[in-house]
Amino acid sequence: MSKRFWLLKTEPDCYAWSDLVRDGRTVWDGVANNVALKHLREMQPGDEALIYHTGDERRAVGRAEVISTPYPDPHQSDPRLIVVDVRPLAPLPRPVALADIKADPAFADFALVRQSRLSVVPVTEAQWQRLLAMAGVASSAE
Repeated sequence: MSKRFWLLKTEPDCYAWSDLVRDGRTVWDGVANNVALKHLREMQPGDEALIYHTGDERRAVGRAEVISTPYPDPHQSDPRLIVVDVRPLAPLPRPVALADIKADPAFADFALVRQSRLSVVPVTEAQWQRLLAMAGVASSAE
């Protein structure tokens, strides 16, 4: 299966990009929405994700890699609640603001725009490349 791309939302007051960089890896937990959980279940090691700060920031700030297959959240008794492990790859040279994403017609069908409440959002390869270009990253191979 080929690499897939995702956007993972986090409230920077709870767990920010800088926390992920400091920790070197983390368990991506706290997802309860059924659609977001479905997306988590589709993740595989090697997939990449943009870390997106919600709240007042509303911008993608860094790139991360999924480093585990999905597994039940060890801190929850509900086996439907799953997590994945992620590690930081690189900060975005220029964070990409939600306003800039919404203003770009290439993102008209992007789940971040259409389903703004989802904390885990799939990103098409074309959207991924466009987001990286907006962030000042030449390609996902960097």
